[in-house]
Amino acid sequence: MLYLSIIWNPSPDIFHIGGFAVRWYGLFFALSFFFGYLIMQKFFLKEGVPIALLDELTTYMIVGTIVGARLGHVFFYEPSWYLAHPIKIFEVWEGGLASHGAAIGIILSMLIFSHVRKKPFLWVMDRVVITVALAGFMIRMGNLMNSEIFGLPTTLPWGFQFLRASTPSESLLPRHPTQIYEGLSYLAFFFFLWWYYYKKDGKPAQGQIFGFFLILVFGVRFLIEFIKEPQVGFERGMLLNMGQLLSIPLIILGGILIYRAQKKVPHA
Repeated sequence: MLYLSIIWNPSPDIFHIGGFAVRWYGLFFALSFFFGYLIMQKFFLKEGVPIALLDELTTYMIVGTIVGARLGHVFFYEPSWYLAHPIKIFEVWEGGLASHGAAIGIILSMLIFSHVRKKPFLWVMDRVVITVALAGFMIRMGNLMNSEIFGLPTTLPWGFQFLRASTPSESLLPRHPTQIYEGLSYLAFFFFLWWYYYKKDGKPAQGQIFGFFLILVFGVRFLIEFIKEPQVGFERGMLLNMGQLLSIPLIILGGILIYRAQKKVPHA
């Protein structure tokens, strides 16, 4: 049976220079840090925080994001394969980054930054997560250009035929473009969090924006996972997949942060 659908078959490469390829995913990944820096710069200028501190924070962010995302994929999704081929852990260009790992990496790197520079951890996170929401949109657009992390088959007219899918039979089935669902959600959350920051004149209750981020981002991630194709074989047949299981504690943490912010409980 034929269904209305969108044929999707872009090259993941933008152009080549000799044997080196510049890829859409890499471009979006780099842009997420570029725009994130500009946004944080506005926050720092508004609050009178030295820009030199932002340069250091950005370094922590880049390292935390890449290391966390890579190790998250390694240990959450394919630990046995990578432990058998440990050198492959360092070959990040071949793909394999996990957003939950990135979240953990960012939190840990910001904890270290906050301790070293004596800045309140929740003050840092309330501003950083605004840029992370925008980065989430960028990364999902990179996934779309790679024709990866797509959804289950659908008869809806906006289903995508991902011609670069792993097998010909899979590529012919219209599927939910879950990269777009997630990406647009994250973009909407970015605008909401940005608006809320300025609504509070740059002085939100500590932990509140961080809490909003965790509930919104990982809440929508939890829901979209129900219509997403399993990323690894062991997820088939699971009531909740790995992405959902990892989202639950982060959603709970977000609720705790918002409760504490509203009750104005002192933060450590």
